[in-house]
Amino acid sequence: MALVEVQVPDIGDFDEVTVIELMVKVGDTVKAEQSLITVESDKASMEIPSSTAGLVKEMRVALGDKVKQGSIVLVVEAAGAPAAASAPAAAAPVAAVASAAAAPAAVASAAPVSSGPVQVHVPDIGDFKDVVVIEVMVKPGDNIKVEQSLITVESDKASMEIPSSHAGVLKELKVKLGDKVNIGDLLAVLEGASAAAAAPASPAPAAATAAAMASAAPVVAVVAATAVAPAAAVAPAAPAHAPGALTVGLPHASPSVRKFARELGVPLDEVKGNGPKGRITVDDVQAFTKAIMSGAVQTKAQAAKAPAGGSGGDGAALGLIPWPKVDFAKFGPIERKELGRIKKISGANLLRNAIMIPAVTNHDDADITELEAFRVSTNKENEKSGIKVTMLAFLIKACVAALKKYPEFNSSLDGDALVYKNYWHIGFAADTPNGLMVPVIKDCDKKGVLQISQEMSELAKKARDGKLSPAEMTGATFTISSLGGIGGKYFTPIINAPEVAILGVCKSTIEPVWDGKAFQPRLMLPLSLTWDHRVIDGAAAARFNAFLGQILSDFRRVLL
Repeated sequence: MALVEVQVPDIGDFDEVTVIELMVKVGDTVKAEQSLITVESDKASMEIPSSTAGLVKEMRVALGDKVKQGSIVLVVEAAGAPAAASAPAAAAPVAAVASAAAAPAAVASAAPVSSGPVQVHVPDIGDFKDVVVIEVMVKPGDNIKVEQSLITVESDKASMEIPSSHAGVLKELKVKLGDKVNIGDLLAVLEGASAAAAAPASPAPAAATAAAMASAAPVVAVVAATAVAPAAAVAPAAPAHAPGALTVGLPHASPSVRKFARELGVPLDEVKGNGPKGRITVDDVQAFTKAIMSGAVQTKAQAAKAPAGGSGGDGAALGLIPWPKVDFAKFGPIERKELGRIKKISGANLLRNAIMIPAVTNHDDADITELEAFRVSTNKENEKSGIKVTMLAFLIKACVAALKKYPEFNSSLDGDALVYKNYWHIGFAADTPNGLMVPVIKDCDKKGVLQISQEMSELAKKARDGKLSPAEMTGATFTISSLGGIGGKYFTPIINAPEVAILGVCKSTIEPVWDGKAFQPRLMLPLSLTWDHRVIDGAAAARFNAFLGQILSDFRRVLL
């Protein structure tokens, strides 16, 4: 037995990189090429593999340490390790390149290229069976790139493109439109294909060493392959996240996670990372895939492709008769304008919510005579501050009080469970030139009416300018849709899933109200509360509306 120091190999033009993850510990048995640590520069992250198999005897790095080429990562007790296989060999990538140049098998390992036929199979797409092929995107004779989409499949909830794991010429396509496929099914046969993943290492010791070094330093491996076979016609496929490459704007994920995401066709820049420093893990990719296939979320590509009427815009997916197709031009002049991106996205969501949620709407009126007088006087007192208080700001505070008293309105359905949220983020529908948008004011229970008014004004301006970030439009627990500045009496707003209720507000009007002795002119605000009948019953909805009306008529109740 021999003790071998495993060092950081050539990782490209980086002086020092930070250790952000330890993937092994003392006492673990590691294999050659097994990832030991993950390091991160200011532009990319990469895993450092082991050049030797054996038992970890000592860790020489800790989280947060700075390392560079030649730094010792750990000490391994290598059983039967030859003297030549010591740390200096790992620290000398030039020697590894020379070894690779002397052994053609090593080159094949470093840059896997195959002239024979390669089979492409359906990767793991989650817990779904018999998904239907709804689009074929290639044909025999096409030159296929790694990760190029071959077909689109569809479950009962969503669609997903299946990418190729290899590059080459498409010799044969094994599926057609309407076929049902499952994980592992044969999709296509390619010729002259190069794999996205490294080929199995040759049993020859020299080739195994070269493969280990190729995994640690792919840039060097490519140079070695070029030196041995300068006339090679097929260049090795560049990895999506090459250590040493200057990458900008890449999602925070390790190479192995990137490979896994490529196999599923998952856009990593749309996945939320739950690892250290927001790092994307395998679990995050799997959860995202399941959410897509269940229809819970959409990728940006899906949203962009969604028809204006929503998924299955002709109604066929719902078992409805086909949507009427009419040649409008035969009745008179017409002008055709494509829907904007926001309307396309919101249209699909609104259709889903309107169909899937058993919604009921309660209409009521709230007396805001005194509250309006207070609002006007508040604005006069705060003229110099530049903050204009609107009735919607008072409504938001009133809704928070009602949501606290009736917490089921601040919940969401999760399967057979109800998730009660102990935070109060209120969304408000903003009318913009590009369509309806819903900015969200966070933690409204902790903010006063003046602060809410200021934030609402800033968010509304961002919405009109098209500068709202995704974070400013997500996380709402309850939404208010106000038509107060336009007019109308009552309407039926559509619930913004996964919320369970939404409040619609119209323009207030002076109306005669009987006070027991005579009719008095009072300023009345129309309220339209739409609620999910799976969560809320009629009695609870009536109580919510009544309580909300009481608060608006005497705002001091907010303090109770």
